[in-house]
Amino acid sequence: MFQTVNDLLRVPDTFQTDIITSVIALFVVIDPIGNIPLFITFTKNLEKAEHKTVSKTAILTASGLLLLFGVAGTQILQLFGITIFSFMIAGGTLLFIIAIELLTYGEWRFVGKVKEEVGVVPIAFPLLAGPGSITAVIISYQTSGFLITFLSIIIVIAITYVILRMVNPIYKVLGNRGSMIVSRVFAVIIAAIAVEYIVEGIRNLFLI
Repeated sequence: MFQTVNDLLRVPDTFQTDIITSVIALFVVIDPIGNIPLFITFTKNLEKAEHKTVSKTAILTASGLLLLFGVAGTQILQLFGITIFSFMIAGGTLLFIIAIELLTYGEWRFVGKVKEEVGVVPIAFPLLAGPGSITAVIISYQTSGFLITFLSIIIVIAITYVILRMVNPIYKVLGNRGSMIVSRVFAVIIAAIAVEYIVEGIRNLFLI
């Protein structure tokens, strides 16, 4: 059943509490601060202009995906006959592949001739708009409505963009060896998160 514009833009009585809860939940799931070493790994060989373009591409793509899935995520999954748990398994598998690439080669090798592609995969998806954040916005939309979900996405993505723009100065401090060590440590963490997504998806699909 379609909602009217007034319904979508309705401000709930618990607006302040809902927006704080939604922003914190989404920020924790996306974890832009924790992903800084990975951002450095994916963008360290880019020129300043290319880095700016990649950041914008990643932010716009992630924002679009989160807004799309926040509003119509359930319908999209139903359209293709899949569940959120199948999506978690798929996203977790992709995250695990990324982790293996980082551990083995220290970089994401599957980038085409256009360097900005790294802004789409893997930065926008699955690092920013991954299974966890997509699930979070779907739940936020169902419990708090469009306005809260929209504002929380905008706030968290804006903070993430600022963090992305700070990657180069951080890389200069860490240096090549320091960033390599940190990125490999975080690759193990990413692999563990990927396993959690896969296990949770399998558990809900087959064991419950």
